[in-house]
Amino acid sequence: MSAAAAAQLVTAERTRCEVWTRVMGYHRPVSHFNTGKKSEHVSRKHFTEAMVANHEFNEQYKLCS
Repeated sequence: MSAAAAAQLVTAERTRCEVWTRVMGYHRPVSHFNTGKKSEHVSRKHFTEAMVANHEFNEQYKLCS
């Protein structure tokens, strides 16, 4: 399916995408969170391991100022 065809889907053709996240060591769907936990989830900062590892490497060898 091309990007143009995907953009033309009507609401009836769409399927719900459920987002899961890890909380306290286990995975849980965000849709089951209470109001406070949902707002906490929205305010989280997301990161990639490669960027974090690169930053730690740079800090260790003082490559960034």
